[in-house]
Amino acid sequence: MSRQITESPRIAVIVPCYNEEVAIATVVKQFKAALPSATVYVYDNASTDRTSDVARAAGAVVRFEPRKGKGNVVRRMFADVDADIYVMVDGDATYDAGSALEMIDRLASGNLDMVVANRQSEAVAAYRAGHQFGNRLFNRILETLFNSSFQDIFSGYRAFSRRFVKSFPAASTGFDIETELTVHALELSMPVGQIESPYGARPEGSESKLRTYRHGSMILWRIMILYKEVRPFQFFSAIALMLAVTSTVLVYPIVVTYIETGLVPRFPTAILATGLMILAFISITCGLILDSGRRGRREMKHLLYLQQS
Repeated sequence: MSRQITESPRIAVIVPCYNEEVAIATVVKQFKAALPSATVYVYDNASTDRTSDVARAAGAVVRFEPRKGKGNVVRRMFADVDADIYVMVDGDATYDAGSALEMIDRLASGNLDMVVANRQSEAVAAYRAGHQFGNRLFNRILETLFNSSFQDIFSGYRAFSRRFVKSFPAASTGFDIETELTVHALELSMPVGQIESPYGARPEGSESKLRTYRHGSMILWRIMILYKEVRPFQFFSAIALMLAVTSTVLVYPIVVTYIETGLVPRFPTAILATGLMILAFISITCGLILDSGRRGRREMKHLLYLQQS
């Protein structure tokens, strides 16, 4: 790395964690060794064990966020910590601290706003097949809805510029925060990058907080909400199309019967079809109105982004 990258910027390693007494000392020591000039901040998210004491003894600056949920911790970290380059990493000792150098170099030399470390692991216990399948599925959904090129949207290991951190409006409260981080970069067309990084198993005694089905459904819901906010015209147009197709299917036999006999034998169905078509027009109108508002919000976000050095 160049002298400018290693000495000039203020680098902060920010670690959200909950009940990581077993792993947190390893994380702090590894990142202090990999990035000697960086300050390591550990944000204790209402842990019930000795996470904060162990982190402080290992040399980290310990702060607290009493509201449970990773999204709440990330919002607090981004608001509190002042730096030029941020490296965010989970506190479970599964990510490779050595990759931080490559991430920072990529971020600084390319003048990027976010670099994501794509997890690479051969150990089944580290990255279970079910989680890999879910990750690929959600990656494909984001690719379809937002034209995303990210390969690992759920990676908890990322580097950010100050512009990204201080313009990020963090609405998520839980594990869906990574999805929101990704969509924020896509919405503002930020320059981003990716690297490949080793991913290991948790230390013995450390337990994952991820619940596959509950958190998977929460992430899917967040994607739909973000799609509505970021692409309102497309979202409501899809609803309008489904309503219009349903209305057409229902009304077709009624129209045929009317042409043949001059009678409308099924008034309830005709009324339902009419109502569905009216809702279709209302839906597409809502999409047009909300899309205008979305453009204004995007411009405000971009102006805030440009105000940061």
